[in-house]
Amino acid sequence: MEKYEVLEHPADLKIRAFGKTKEELFLNMLKGMTDSLKPELDNVVAKRIIKISSPDLGALLIDFLSEVLYLIQANKEIYSDINFKKLTNPSASSGQVAELDAELTGHKVERFGEDIKAATYHNLDIHQKKDETWEATVLFDI
Repeated sequence: MEKYEVLEHPADLKIRAFGKTKEELFLNMLKGMTDSLKPELDNVVAKRIIKISSPDLGALLIDFLSEVLYLIQANKEIYSDINFKKLTNPSASSGQVAELDAELTGHKVERFGEDIKAATYHNLDIHQKKDETWEATVLFDI
């Protein structure tokens, strides 16, 4: 299965990611975003813990990408792997929130070749397909 693809967009970065599970989908969208930054890596290993709550799975994906983008920029690190401790997607009628608890692993970065300003909600799409795989499309402001 393809991990992600960069779609044509006249001004911004548009990525469609795929996954057999929600966890794989989030990881593949992360890889699409971080690969697009074209980082020059250092040998120093970086680890960060993140915990996020959002009203639904789409908001959780954008909040996750936004938090990771903040950590990337604030710490000059890039993350290539996620160890999920929790990733929930309760039904909208349950009144519960979607949650993510994970450890990011990656490396310090000497410099980035590209810049991403933000993950946006514009035309956000996240869904489970008939074959039970997951697909999401996110537009990034560059």
